[in-house]
This record gives sequence, C-alpha cells and structure tokens, in this order.
Amino acid sequence: MYERRSRLKSHQQGELLKMFVVGATARAAAEVGGVHRNTAAVFFMRLRKLIASKLPSYELSGEVEADESYFGGIRVRENEDVVQQAKWLYLAY
Repeated sequence: MYERRSRLKSHQQGELLKMFVVGATARAAAEVGGVHRNTAAVFFMRLRKLIASKLPSYELSGEVEADESYFGGIRVRENEDVVQQAKWLYLAY
C-alpha cells in the first residue's frame, strides 16, 4: 500500500497495514512496525478516513424520529442515597 506524502518506508507501511487488518491497536502496531506510537495512530486514522471516503454515503429520507432519552449526567451512587435516607430518619425523631 502506498500513502501519498508519507515518510514511512513501504515495508513499514505494509507492517502497519497488516496490523490494521488484524485489528491490533496502534500502539501494538507501532512496536511491531518499528515506528513511534503517534505515527501509527495517525496512520490508522488516515486509513479509517480513506475507507470512509470510499464507502457510499446514505442520506436520510422520509420521517426521522428522535426520542428524548438522555443517558449522560452525574450518576448518584447508592451509598449517597443511604446517607440521605438516614439523615431524614434522624430528623424525623
């Protein structure tokens, strides 16, 4: 595989490409390919962008429904609930 404007040698690109296909992490591929971990991460990201550019794009048509679910925010721990219940019991006496 040849990537334009890459300073990596062809055998390094080949090693990184093999590791990408296998599904290895960029850090593991960097160790095998003999390059810096950031170089491998950038190479993997460019491969992903290249693959995404070759895929057909789908446009939504018709009705699109969005619900009001929100799964973010701060999670209340169970211990804090117990403390609050004990506090109210203490104030009730």
